[in-house]
Amino acid sequence: MIKVSIYKNEKHEYVGFKSLGHAGYSEHGQDIVCAAVSVLVINTINSIDKFTEAKTSLVSDEELGYIDYKIEGRPGKEATLLLKAMVLGLREMASDESYEEYIDLTFEEV
Repeated sequence: MIKVSIYKNEKHEYVGFKSLGHAGYSEHGQDIVCAAVSVLVINTINSIDKFTEAKTSLVSDEELGYIDYKIEGRPGKEATLLLKAMVLGLREMASDESYEEYIDLTFEEV
């Protein structure tokens, strides 16, 4: 199971996330749930880096399927929109009965 925790600040703004694990939906290299989560997460990180001025921190371990990503300070409009788009995609996956047992989505105030 992939566990994704979305970080929110005291104003309930998205300020990052942590992702850990592998879905186990299918064998390595064929797992569409892992691929979908990876695309959402990595594209969000790359988009924030490319299209915003946000200062961020990133810690990752590919073997463990671990990513800890945080925006330093308050997120700007663009970073907020990109994080909201990622959360939308993850929520859709987590609520789909075909995939819900493979992804655990939670929210955490930081």
